[in-house]
Formats: sequence, C-alpha cells, structure tokens
Amino acid sequence: MSEMALTAAPDVSEYTGTMRRTLNWKHAFWIASGTPVLVLFSIGAVASAAGNISSAVWMMSMLIGFIQCFTYAEISGLFPKKSGGASVYGAIAWVPYGKMLGPVSVWANWFSWSPVLAIGSGLAAGYVLNLLFPADSLIRTWQITLFDLGFIKDGVVVRLNATFFLGLALMLTVFAIQHRGILKAARVQMIIAIAVLLPLLLIGVVPLLTGDIRSENFTPFVPLIQDAAGQPMNGAWDMVGITTLMACLLLAAWSTYPFETAVCYVSEFKNPGYDTVRALVYSGLLCIAFYTLVPFAFQGYLGLNGLLDPGIYDGTGVGKVMTQMIGAGPILGNIVIATLTLSICLVVMTAMAGSSRTLYQGAHDGWLPKYLSRVNSHGAPVAAMWTDLVFNAALLSISDYVFLIVLANTTYMVFVFLNLQAGWLHRIDRPNRERPYRAPAWLLAVGAGCGFLNLLIMGWGADFWGQRVLLTSLIIVAGIIPIFAYRHYVTDGGSFPRWMQDDLEEGGKPLTRRAGLLPYITLLAGGLTIYAGHLLATYSQP
Repeated sequence: MSEMALTAAPDVSEYTGTMRRTLNWKHAFWIASGTPVLVLFSIGAVASAAGNISSAVWMMSMLIGFIQCFTYAEISGLFPKKSGGASVYGAIAWVPYGKMLGPVSVWANWFSWSPVLAIGSGLAAGYVLNLLFPADSLIRTWQITLFDLGFIKDGVVVRLNATFFLGLALMLTVFAIQHRGILKAARVQMIIAIAVLLPLLLIGVVPLLTGDIRSENFTPFVPLIQDAAGQPMNGAWDMVGITTLMACLLLAAWSTYPFETAVCYVSEFKNPGYDTVRALVYSGLLCIAFYTLVPFAFQGYLGLNGLLDPGIYDGTGVGKVMTQMIGAGPILGNIVIATLTLSICLVVMTAMAGSSRTLYQGAHDGWLPKYLSRVNSHGAPVAAMWTDLVFNAALLSISDYVFLIVLANTTYMVFVFLNLQAGWLHRIDRPNRERPYRAPAWLLAVGAGCGFLNLLIMGWGADFWGQRVLLTSLIIVAGIIPIFAYRHYVTDGGSFPRWMQDDLEEGGKPLTRRAGLLPYITLLAGGLTIYAGHLLATYSQP
C-alpha cells in the first residue's frame, strides 16, 4: 500500500461540487452487508431446479464472484473522485474504443442491480402477509391483472395486489432513510445488519450443531431434470444435466456477485486507496460464510422432496422452513420471520444506495440523462433515487420474481464481462497510473477468463427459465443506445463533460490506445461465447 493510498484524498466537491467524503471502509462494509440476504431471494428457485447439487452451485458461484472482486478493487482505485461502482470505473477503459461501450457497461449494471428494490420489497411484503393473514383470506387472493407477458414466459402477468402496495410502502420507507445522506444511512444499516444477520447465521449453524443435516440429502450428486410429463427426477451428468447446472449458476450469480457494491462509494471515502480494497474483500469474506453455510444447511435439512415444494420455488415458504431449522416455536418463529423481513429491507437499502449512485455518476459523466446528476442538501443523489423508485414500482407489478431475477442477471453478465476485461485494458493503456491496490497479474488473467465463463453461463442457462429470456435481455442492453445518443449528441453536442474528458486523457494528452485491435477481438469472442452457449442449450433439450 503506497503513501498516496494512505493519504486522505481531497474532498470530491472540488471536482463535482456534490458528493462528500464522509465514509471509511467500515461504513461501506455495513452498507454492503445486506448482500448475504440475497440468498433468501433465490435459494428456493435454485434448490427446486438443481436438487441435490444446489449447495454446490452456491459454493461454485461464490468462488467465481470472489475471484472477480480483485479486478474490481484495482480498477476502482484508479479513479478516486468517482462514485457509482465498478461499472463506472471499468467503462472508462472501453470508451476510447467506442463511445457506446462505456454506457452499455453502466446500463447493464444498473438494470441488473436496481430490481433488488422491487424483488426484495415484494418478497418482504409476502413474508408480512403470510405472517398476518391466512392463505385463503381476501387480502392475499385479490388481484387485478393489467396485461399478459406470456410471450416471454408462460404464466407471467403484470398485476396489482396487496403484495404490490405493501412492497411499494416498504420502498418508500427505504427512500426516506436514504434521503438524509449516505453516512446516516450507513449508521442505520449497521444497527439493522447486526440485528438481522445473526438469525440468518443461526439458520446456517444450528442444524449442524443439532445433527439435523442428513448426508443422504446430498446423494445422488446429480442435477434434476424433467421427465416426459414435466415431473422432476434425478438426472445425470450429461448435456441436459449440465444445462441445469448452468441455469442455476446463472440464477445464483445474481446473489453471490453483487457484494461489489462496496466500491460504489469511492468518491465518498475519506481515504479511497486504503478503504476501497478493504471494503470489497471483507464484504466478500462475509458473503463466502453465508453462501456456504445457509444453502448447505437448507439442503441438508429439507432433502429433495422438501426442496421441490412449490412454496420453496417462489420463496413464500422459505421463511417458515428456516424457523423450523432452528427449532423455533410459534412465537419465536414469528420473531424470526420478522427479522428475515427486516433483513430483506436491509438489502433493499443496499441496492438503492448503490444503484442510485450508478445513475448519478453515469449522468455526471455524460452517459445518462442530465437530470440524474442532481443531489439534495445531504449529498444524496435524489433524482436518481426517485428514478429507481418509479422504475421498481413498475417491476413490482410483475407476478414472477424468479423470472425477474433471471432477466436482471442475464444483463448483469454483460457488465461483468466488460468489467473484467477492463482490468487488463487499463493495465495496457494506463501502465503508469497510480494503483493503490495492484492485483497479481495471474489473478487478473483468471478474472478475465471468468468473464468468458459468465457469458457461456448466460447463453447456456438463460432460456432454461423462459423461452425468450436471452433475447429479451439483449434487447434491454441495447436500450441504452437511444438514451446515450440523445444525451451525448443532442444535450452535450457530441462532447463529453470536461471531467470525463480528463479521465480519457493521460498526462494532459489524448490516451494512446495501446491495445490496438485486441478489445474488438475480445468483444467478438464474447459474442461468439454467448452464441455457443445458446447452441449448447438448444442441443441439450431433453
């Protein structure tokens, strides 16, 4: 760690006139501490699809995510005046090779991370309704269907019901907390995190201590497949089984990778070089503990028949099972479900803090609509937060949250690929730039390889969850093209803001594109990897 890294950076207000340096790595750690709770979002769907290999899926996914974080830590330290997360820092590497490539990275990251607000609020609302009302009560059964999305996936509709309105109220509560600024939000989040992560940890540890983990629940170690009648059965390690594995890795990645949100606050760190890598690595270690213990205990306690319960797939029965895992009675069980609900609100806070700063920085750098760069008197990016809120209110009306997770994560893989390649691209084009943290070259190379692996998972596993998920995700990624074109060519007259132009220069001179054709070859290889995965998925249909 260099002397520069340990020296407090100048207040970012000298640069942007907005964000304030009030945080250290511990604050960012507590803000990112909500990410282990994402296991509640998709543990049921992964278990229902993967069967006896579900806990191994989580371990594999978490390992990939942790390897990737070292690339993010390096590129984040290159730009201590920026906020918004790894996508912003990685996008700068791509802009010299195509103006559109940077906005694609930021857009894909935001679209994948922002829906945590809708999915989390909907899941928390479902827990509350399950706790207070019986399944056949009117408040839980009424619904107004607005229109059908069956052309993307069978059974998916846009609707209004009690879950929608209660979830919207939860999102507004989180908005009110974050409106007062990130430091106050971090303090609130630390208190909540300590209260709610302990029950989740107990769920992973208690069954191990009580002997409720049964070894027969992990055998045979093969993925599930569907028979001719559409019923689940133990499969084999053939092409059909590997397709199931890829589909589950795709779904799990949405939960295991996002601890990279810890680097969303570089422009608000007191000592960016010192704080960034610590916030990221310690957040990753926290996630490793939870994503190993909780899925392992969940599978070992339930067994295959329990994992296939419909309430496990959609998440509504997960809270009840987890109270059983720690032997909680009715009163204590209700308390545990209440804390799990609060824990979901914690990750919603994490998502709003990170995704709104991605929008803010994208607007400040000239990639997204200009109004998103407005902040309030507390230094909170209020325009971006309102945009997040409205966008997620629309997503909250979609009936299938598992489908929404897959859609979000398929776009997320595009960002992950671009960002992991940005590690070596920055090394080539900015060899002399001060790096508070410098990842070992071999680890940077492994991270780049993980980028291609993620694209293979994306192409291979997306349509497992719906007949046009892959195509829909690629259309969503392309949605940034008209948005950026209007901002750049109409609003800004074809030029980036001065501070963005400074980032694209080195030593006051235009950046030398030392990588030559290599970035374009990499993009072509990435596209072919997606296509290869899609062909393999088509070939392996049972």
